[in-house]
Amino acid sequence: MSQNSPRRGRQRLSRLPSALAASFVLSAALAAALPAAAQAQDFPAKPIRLIEGFGAGGVVDLVARLVMPKMSAALGQPIILENRVGAAGVVASSLVSKAAPDGHTWLITTGSHTSNTAFNAANVPYDPIKDFTPVTQIARTYGMVHMIHPSIPARSVKEFVALAKKYPGKLTYGSAGVGNIFYIGAEMLKALSGTDIRYVQYKGGAQATNDLMGGHIDMLFMTTPVALPLIKGGKARPLAITGPVRWKGLPDVPTMREVGYPDFDLIGWFGLWLPPGTRPEIVARLHAEVERAVAEPDIRARFDELGLLPGGMSTDAFARYVAQDLAQMRALAARIAKAGGNKQE
Repeated sequence: MSQNSPRRGRQRLSRLPSALAASFVLSAALAAALPAAAQAQDFPAKPIRLIEGFGAGGVVDLVARLVMPKMSAALGQPIILENRVGAAGVVASSLVSKAAPDGHTWLITTGSHTSNTAFNAANVPYDPIKDFTPVTQIARTYGMVHMIHPSIPARSVKEFVALAKKYPGKLTYGSAGVGNIFYIGAEMLKALSGTDIRYVQYKGGAQATNDLMGGHIDMLFMTTPVALPLIKGGKARPLAITGPVRWKGLPDVPTMREVGYPDFDLIGWFGLWLPPGTRPEIVARLHAEVERAVAEPDIRARFDELGLLPGGMSTDAFARYVAQDLAQMRALAARIAKAGGNKQE
């Protein structure tokens, strides 16, 4: 049979559809990959919005403003910080949960990301796990400082608890909302000590701090960056710190464990999230830039002054950390509720 026979020609023709199909599949795969590659390569394509749910000058604001310049320089785009204050961070988080997943809207917030849901689920319109894309933990604290107004005749936690028991319902504490870490600290103390201390809610931590300095409330759990200037200025008296170890900025202030509350262990932390569905390439880029920023010597030095430790964990590890924290906060909320909840002004 000759090479030009009709049979051989038919064989060659029969192979054409499969060859064309394979070529089509390959082309389709490449076409599908191009948008992802282009998106990662072109990101960021415009200024970035960094949303935070607390007031200017607070610790979240401080952390954001420390890392923003480093990340802006690395990404080649301005980062615009927006303070969307309300409901202990819920307003800001809700906004980001509904934003476009293009990497140009970020959320920086605290452990309130989980505690808000645990303590106040009815008023939280999102799922802290499913409705966000985690990036990484930026920083964490040594704990909250248990502060009282200098006019209160107590020099230790033991003396303050004795005073609260002597005058049930007379002493007050403030926070920026149910589920806020300052609220959790106070309610933990109440639950563990069996005291009745009235709760006064504020729109922000700055207002609560001002009222503590003015003597309008008696007690406040505060972050170390905010507490230290008040202590040095004689505006507030520290009784204990809620982390597992003492902070070198207040070396004479004992931990809650040291003063008789071994189960009192509470630290604050700050994380970065994106809207749900953000591409892994963008998440990886931002994770790398946060890691580089918090590794800079000037950032580490400033964190140290403020009583903060750099975060440093993978995105997967951060996601697990958030899920574990949510479970712990739910257990704590149940424990506090069993102990009687709070009495609010």
